[in-house]
Amino acid sequence: MALTGLNIFKLTPKKNCKDCGFPTCLAFSMKVASGAAEIGKCPHMSDESIEKLAEATAPLMKTITLGKGDTEYKLGGETVLFRHEKTFVNRNRFAVAFSDDMEDAQIDTKIQHIKDVNYIRIGEEMKAEFVALKYTGNKDKYLSLINKIKSSGLKVAYVLVCEDPAVIKEALPLVKDENPLIYGVNKDNFNEMVELAKADKIALGVKADGLEALYTLVEQIQKLGYKNLVLDPGAKSIKEAFENTVQIRRINLQGQDRTFGYPSILFLDELAKDDKFIEIALSTLFTMKYGSLLVLNDMDYARALPLYGIRQNIFTDPQKPMRVEVGVYGFNEADDNSPVMCTVDFALTYFTVSGEVERSKVPVWMVIPDAGGYSVLTSWAAGKFTGSVIADMVKKSGITEKTKNRTLIIPGKVAVLKGELEEELPDWNIVVGTTEAMYIPKLLKELTAK
Repeated sequence: MALTGLNIFKLTPKKNCKDCGFPTCLAFSMKVASGAAEIGKCPHMSDESIEKLAEATAPLMKTITLGKGDTEYKLGGETVLFRHEKTFVNRNRFAVAFSDDMEDAQIDTKIQHIKDVNYIRIGEEMKAEFVALKYTGNKDKYLSLINKIKSSGLKVAYVLVCEDPAVIKEALPLVKDENPLIYGVNKDNFNEMVELAKADKIALGVKADGLEALYTLVEQIQKLGYKNLVLDPGAKSIKEAFENTVQIRRINLQGQDRTFGYPSILFLDELAKDDKFIEIALSTLFTMKYGSLLVLNDMDYARALPLYGIRQNIFTDPQKPMRVEVGVYGFNEADDNSPVMCTVDFALTYFTVSGEVERSKVPVWMVIPDAGGYSVLTSWAAGKFTGSVIADMVKKSGITEKTKNRTLIIPGKVAVLKGELEEELPDWNIVVGTTEAMYIPKLLKELTAK
């Protein structure tokens, strides 16, 4: 039976005490049923009722937390198959694979790549968030590898990839405080693995031969009272990995089956078979469909730049525009003789314009006012990108202290603002810029040539 506010209302004490913040118990119950309130907010609800309703009101896909502190990441918790239906909740994460049979030089190179590829884009840190440490048979070297990564200064979460409970028993204490993922739970070792993980509530990565076997194994683990899981859809072939990953998500969300209600992990380094470009293609594919944790062979700039961009585009709320920070930005070593450009804080517009400015190689200052995160024409039509808004930003941003040049270039699509800006900024030469970003280099070169 579907859970409704009336179902919950039957289990709530009819006090109408408003201690939960709602005017009546029925109003509170309806909010709980819709997912807009937590059942635990009712202080008069019995523990038995809370336990009975908590799972029923929780999302179909469980949210799994890995890592701790600055390296804490949430996986899963998704409620829809497609971003346009609502929004995706927790973005997928990338892991770099290490193993105990690697040479020290190769390990050092990968560590350096993780350190190098770390930058901020639209207020979000772009980096490899996990390391996947694979056990191939040499226990001493495996433990040494874990210690080497720990002492390297990397700020990452850990995945211990090992099917031997005896080795995990020695390896886990080294990173237990970092809340790692233990991957390698199968039909033969799941009882031992659950016992190892239970005390500290460590997440377990589950693998099996095929979807039916995986489903059965998850059921067996759940019967042991353990539901802190991440699922491996299988990686015998690219086709099978993709089909299984999509099928697991559909069974969970469309079929409303909580047995498959967990995030996924995919070892793309193994699927790609040492082909960097196949690995990039697969990473892009499974970022969209539906890899929660993607393990790559390495994370250099060739892999990182396309992946981080597409991930940021997919895992943002389509109803909330991506915005850059309001302020003043310098390009091409802008100095005290450089002209000033103005554009909106909509991320797509900013990166399009800034890319063309960089291509021009002309030193330029760029002023970004608060335009509501909309495109040029949309923000102008909404009254958020007006002459007074731009003038106030110029006056308050400190740009007059950065440059003696009093040329202000505005977007060509809002040429109508020229007259208003000339009144607001009488000391400035207001130049109407291009209507298309591709013509910006030509305009800047012509201006500076005069």
